[in-house]
Amino acid sequence: MNTISKMILTLLFDSYFISLVVFRGLFILGVWKLLKKSGLKPWWALIPWVREYQLARCGNREEEGRVYSVTSCLITVLSLANILIQASRGNRDLMSLSPLFMVFLVAVMIIHIIYNLRIFTGLIEVYGVSKLWLPLSVIDETRFIPVLVWGFGSNYQPGWTIGDLEAEMDRLATRGSTEYLEEGLVVNIKDRTIREFLHKKMLLRDIHMSIPSGHLVLLLGGSGAGKTTYLNAVTGYEKANAEVFLSGKDMYKEYKKMQYNVGFVPQSDMLRGKDTVENTLADAARLRLPINIPVKDRRKRVSQVMEVFGLTPVKDSKAEKLSGGQRKRLSVSMEYLSNPSLFILDEPDSGLDGVMAKELFLRLREIADSGKIVIVISHTPDRVIDLIDDVIVLAKDSTQTGRLAFYGSISDAREFFGGSRMEEIVKTINPKEEGGEGRADEFVLKYAEVANG
Repeated sequence: MNTISKMILTLLFDSYFISLVVFRGLFILGVWKLLKKSGLKPWWALIPWVREYQLARCGNREEEGRVYSVTSCLITVLSLANILIQASRGNRDLMSLSPLFMVFLVAVMIIHIIYNLRIFTGLIEVYGVSKLWLPLSVIDETRFIPVLVWGFGSNYQPGWTIGDLEAEMDRLATRGSTEYLEEGLVVNIKDRTIREFLHKKMLLRDIHMSIPSGHLVLLLGGSGAGKTTYLNAVTGYEKANAEVFLSGKDMYKEYKKMQYNVGFVPQSDMLRGKDTVENTLADAARLRLPINIPVKDRRKRVSQVMEVFGLTPVKDSKAEKLSGGQRKRLSVSMEYLSNPSLFILDEPDSGLDGVMAKELFLRLREIADSGKIVIVISHTPDRVIDLIDDVIVLAKDSTQTGRLAFYGSISDAREFFGGSRMEEIVKTINPKEEGGEGRADEFVLKYAEVANG
């Protein structure tokens, strides 16, 4: 390569580098203004990778912002690592990439671009501008244009700010439960938060209810509504800022003792296929019942549980030979051995046809009628709805926080939401991007007004 060619390449490279620095500076300036408009600390714009996450929060795309920030950091690290590797090998072409690096870097960059588009789509929605702005966000050379215009333009104002979201959360707040039950479950969750990506993230807020003993309760909510977080908070597995009482005893203060009063059946079973039904329950009894219980009483309890769940006729059958419904009943019976006061089941009817699901819920109905509280998560509850007493409806509000949209009887739920089917209720409160109607805030507010009188 002659001297003139080298000079031209050097000039082009220097010009490109200078342009990138200028573009990045303008981008940071625009982000500074956007953060300020959204009620966030503007100096976050000065911190690499963090600025993109905070920008995503301005567009109500916090989850996308986390992914985007991680991929931004990863791209930088990969690029620097490759340059160092090439330099150590004496390769003067520091920008060349090995095939392995190329494949991985391209994959990361594709993810990076996709999430960048999602973040700017959120900003477009918040600022109420045309989607024609979106192509400008794809590359560094033009990404500064929308943020600079929206940030400095007085005609461009966000539809809401972080302060507005906090005010909305307060507006949707409900008071604590006023009914204390000697025999039942009292839940007063003020909030459940975690520390995530430089700020406190609210997972649940203002969930209050009193569930009498003897009730079979359905727990409804779309993806991300906080069903699992709620159950973990209730059982004390993941403590929240809350008070939870079961049969008059504090679940949090007496957790070690009270955890044996709670039975939890996960969606997937943990059965050993070669064990018989009776041996499976006998092994479970040794783990779940007090160590000092006589062997005779333990065997008696196993026999009682097999009878309750209709497993006596197949007690000598191996687990792998059972039908789907029988396997589900065996999984449930293992947790029921300890005779818990609160029984929680995560989609126990998953994979079962209507007949088997009905049979299983009849058993759960009998357990509730014996004075227990049974809480069930199900995505197909309408086929057994006649067996259920109450329904808890959790919804993800506009702040991405799990909230209580309803708690009460099935008939009251139908009247409250204006629908006859539980699946319709979930669709009503689910976000539009998940195929729902996006009316979560409406019903959270409506229920808060009813609960507060």
